[in-house]
Amino acid sequence: MHNRVDLFNYNRSAAGAATRCSSAGGDAKIYEEVKTPYKYGLVLLPPDTGKKIDCPTVYKAGNTWYMSYIAFDGKGYETWLASSKDLLNWKNLGRQMSFTKEGWDQNQKAGYNALVDTKWGGSYQLNKYQAKYWMSYFGGSSSGYEPEPLSIGMAYTTKKPTQAFEWQRLDHPVLSSSDKDVRWWENRNKLFKSYVVEDKVGQTGHQFIMYYNAVGDSLPNNKPTRWYERIGMAVSNDMVSWKRYQREPVVHHSRGITGDPQIQQIGNVWVMFYFGAFWKGRETETFNRFACSYDLINWTDWNGDDLVNSTIDIDKKYAHKSFVLKHKGVVYHFYCAVDAKDNRGIAVATSADKGSSRIKF
Repeated sequence: MHNRVDLFNYNRSAAGAATRCSSAGGDAKIYEEVKTPYKYGLVLLPPDTGKKIDCPTVYKAGNTWYMSYIAFDGKGYETWLASSKDLLNWKNLGRQMSFTKEGWDQNQKAGYNALVDTKWGGSYQLNKYQAKYWMSYFGGSSSGYEPEPLSIGMAYTTKKPTQAFEWQRLDHPVLSSSDKDVRWWENRNKLFKSYVVEDKVGQTGHQFIMYYNAVGDSLPNNKPTRWYERIGMAVSNDMVSWKRYQREPVVHHSRGITGDPQIQQIGNVWVMFYFGAFWKGRETETFNRFACSYDLINWTDWNGDDLVNSTIDIDKKYAHKSFVLKHKGVVYHFYCAVDAKDNRGIAVATSADKGSSRIKF
């Protein structure tokens, strides 16, 4: 950790307009703050044996924690809800978005709560806009595992989301690969996880930012980099009308997946937790990492150790798709664990030793 540039210093571009986290390695301070070397193990299994679960989003209401997550049963994705008093013991409550008989999203509804409090160690409550709670999701009409096309929609409710009930949904996607302003990195008919935060920095000129990953093309003759996923951003002032903010992705790598963003603010630094997969030169297929920003636009990638990767039986195949929070001095890193038999559940790693889970696949 010696001879590293302080993360909390500014490194301004030649034009002086943008601020970035230090690319010289100052984000080591963030790594030390967020690392979770203790794997507690599984905390949530699918509601029945016919499902695989994925992509946790965690929030708090009163003295209870809630986790929305997505479940795949062979037909497509639905969004479910679970609750906990201690972040380690969870119980399923039921569905929040289910299959429907018609609509652009009838067989795919993979949801992610919007406007979760971004303060590191904060309340983790869901904030409202126009007296509504919001959830972005990727949806589609075809059945199967992530079939084309997949677009991003918005759902909302005026009821406090502490019980399982069906959220209302807009009747159209808010972002899709058929939009006129679609970018090269998202033009292959698959838009995936999105995460919506309020732009308190004010650099974008809009109230809300949506980060999302998508499948796209690159150079026509550069086949190794085609059909991979990258993270980009869109902006909105009303949670309904969204537009792309810039032409390039904000976090990406030359090949493989860079996806599933989640945002926290640690001091004056914004941290994007995300997962990588199938990167060139990596022995571990999947892993959770982070990038940093001062302005929510320009992001500097961490180039040190992974936060979570495959090390134990429950995540022998994959360890990815994080949601990271800090509560009472302890960091909880929730992630999707996939074992050698392709069982899939939600696990957690922590910054302090919490023992070992008794839950097994």
